[in-house]
Amino acid sequence: MDIIEKLKKDGLLFDGAMGTMLIREGLKGGKASELWILEKPDVVRNIHKSYFEAGSDVVTTNTFGGSPIKLSKVGLGKEVEEINKIAVQLAKEVAGDNKFVAGDIGPTGEMLKPFGTISFEEAVDCFAEQAEYLYKAGADLFIIETMFDIKEALAAVNGVQSVSSLPIFATLTFEQKPTGFVTLMGNRVEDSMKRLVDAGAEAVGANCSIGSDKMVLLAREIRDFIDSPVIIQPNAGIPEVKGSNIFYPEDEDFFSDNILSIKKIGVEIVGGCCGTTPEYIRRIVDKIR
Repeated sequence: MDIIEKLKKDGLLFDGAMGTMLIREGLKGGKASELWILEKPDVVRNIHKSYFEAGSDVVTTNTFGGSPIKLSKVGLGKEVEEINKIAVQLAKEVAGDNKFVAGDIGPTGEMLKPFGTISFEEAVDCFAEQAEYLYKAGADLFIIETMFDIKEALAAVNGVQSVSSLPIFATLTFEQKPTGFVTLMGNRVEDSMKRLVDAGAEAVGANCSIGSDKMVLLAREIRDFIDSPVIIQPNAGIPEVKGSNIFYPEDEDFFSDNILSIKKIGVEIVGGCCGTTPEYIRRIVDKIR
């Protein structure tokens, strides 16, 4: 069964937060998580394994910041190919039957022109390079996530499509304002989702920034606007700083109850973002299956 067959038959459950798990394992703030693909591959592999064992159908490679532009900023510009290829291999090594690996593509960290220095075409080329490495290493699909500019998200979709015909899932990150949900760049929900679908994304939706309670409201909006599969991955609440630690206030029961509500709206693909761990995924499995 390929991933689209699985999606249509049963829906899909993604994993939770790679970053949260790496911090648990001792990753210090300010250090690129992708470096651990090279330095501590066993830790990354075991995190993927723990999510699969908790019930995830799909795990996401540790390549959120794995684009050439992003890695060059942290002194890893020469390791772009190696990082992305090994990241896929680590996840594939622990993926069983009917389990899938999503090649993760996040923002470049740069603003696109006219607000920044990167042109749309340069962004497309950047994402295409990363996508080609992920594709050749054996990713089953792509997840373009946490985008706050629809133009950058579309550049990523175009970049992936230039090197692969694998399914593309794409999520933007929204904030709730008095006028409704918008991205940091002011992109509205309906227009953004429809543009991603029109560009060829197989599934579209939202992740990060907001907790699972507000995400229920956003998920309902997205579901009302489009007929394509929807993917939703909330944070475990809004992070709070306690001493030197970051704390996410939503526990597994509160979060999984809201995921259940999101599923009942008709959302086919769910998972977790910042603050969620295999325990959250396991609790979701208990409630939706």
